[in-house]
Amino acid sequence: MKASVAIQTLPAAENDQELVRIVDEVIAYIKSTGLNCYVGPFETTIEGEDYDQLMDIVKECQHIAIRAGAPKVSAYIKVVYQPEGEILTIDQKTTKHHQQ
Repeated sequence: MKASVAIQTLPAAENDQELVRIVDEVIAYIKSTGLNCYVGPFETTIEGEDYDQLMDIVKECQHIAIRAGAPKVSAYIKVVYQPEGEILTIDQKTTKHHQQ
């Protein structure tokens, strides 16, 4: 992996159910990209080889939330990018914490 992005999308919404509905649409979009992702309780992490593709996905998440009915959307984004070499993957960071 060359890059990893964690995005927390925070749409304005009338109630919790509406907020969850909008966030679910954003997550469905992220999953539809085919990239490896991990959905957590506060953010979704996406990893890939193409930094620009990840940035396009981050941008589209905002558009998805607005099209889903949010009057405005905020986002917190974390990025790890290493064009030469490899970064730690989602699995390397989390698997040991989720084994039964």
